[in-house]
Amino acid sequence: MIISDSQRFLFVHVQKTGGSAFDLAVKKVIPDVRSIPRTDRHSSLATILELEPQLRDYWTAGFVRNPWSRMLSWYRMVDRFREGAATRGGFRQHLTRNQFLAEAAKHHHDFESFVMQGTERFRRLRIPQVHYLSTKTRRADFVGRQETFDADVRAIFARLDLPRPEIPPVNVDPARPDYHDAYTEPMRKRIEELFARDIEVFGYRY
Repeated sequence: MIISDSQRFLFVHVQKTGGSAFDLAVKKVIPDVRSIPRTDRHSSLATILELEPQLRDYWTAGFVRNPWSRMLSWYRMVDRFREGAATRGGFRQHLTRNQFLAEAAKHHHDFESFVMQGTERFRRLRIPQVHYLSTKTRRADFVGRQETFDADVRAIFARLDLPRPEIPPVNVDPARPDYHDAYTEPMRKRIEELFARDIEVFGYRY
């Protein structure tokens, strides 16, 4: 999450949607950005507003991503840490601090297992993105898409009357295959079932 009291702005960081790049771009131009201590940086809008009700009037934004592409990106991040831990101390240290990454790397050595069993093992892997960006009474004011990330970041910056953003590449995976090539039919249907709400709300298709 990112909060700017001077801008009366709240950014909700949904995992694997480009949020880390957005964080860096915003921190370059807004000096007072902050988070809420001792909370998950991927906290939902509902959780954030429960902790700080005064943020209810802040203009709120977040990003979403095609659920099939997002799940593949998530797995490939786990796989990079698993492979990196064999030779690089920084990766090993991160795995010791991040229980999700450590457990996923230990138990799911292929994408099929990650989709079919990992989504049962880890609750975070089956939470619809719309959950992060909604409460019982409202949704984020602006929902950008990873597929149109640069244009949507520019739209947010324009809304906040900020200079044209510098968008650094973060966690880029140039070797990631087309997600269509990574799924079997049962895997495709599993994601369709888990993220039916995202598919309905945001109009995503396989």
